[in-house]
Amino acid sequence: MNVVFACIIPILFIGSFIFASVKKVKVYDSYTKGAAKAIPLVVSVFPYLVTVTLLARLLTASGLEDKILEFLAPVFEATGVPQEIAGLILIKPLSGSGSIAVLSEILTRYGADSYVSRCACVAYGTAETIFYVAAVYFAGIKRKKLPLAIGLALLSYLVCVIFCCFLCRFL
Repeated sequence: MNVVFACIIPILFIGSFIFASVKKVKVYDSYTKGAAKAIPLVVSVFPYLVTVTLLARLLTASGLEDKILEFLAPVFEATGVPQEIAGLILIKPLSGSGSIAVLSEILTRYGADSYVSRCACVAYGTAETIFYVAAVYFAGIKRKKLPLAIGLALLSYLVCVIFCCFLCRFL
């Protein structure tokens, strides 16, 4: 079965190349035209990515993250979310690598089979890094409703985290 999965991408690539050849498409020229469009995209997205990365680092280094977690502790307790995963919940929308580090720390500290670790793993999988994705997708469009999109994404993320912690109680 692993051989089949290993062959899927090469088969798709070769199939696309054959299909393009049958349709008389100049594959190399089309590829280079597409690649040339990537440079302006990278230039337009770069400031947003730097800003998100910088904000994530400043949040942790300044101690503001600890203050926010202290403020949100009663909310987490009232909703049944373990206090131990609060740092993961806060950093996940900002930084993918930072959230992996926090998840790894939780797994090491509490063990992979604990309730806290199960909640952390499921919470980690509930959303993508919201601000990074918003930076990439909204950088290239003219009409932006960025605050609304980020607000809805954060709200759905929090609802998913609360629900996943509820479900993890029964697993």
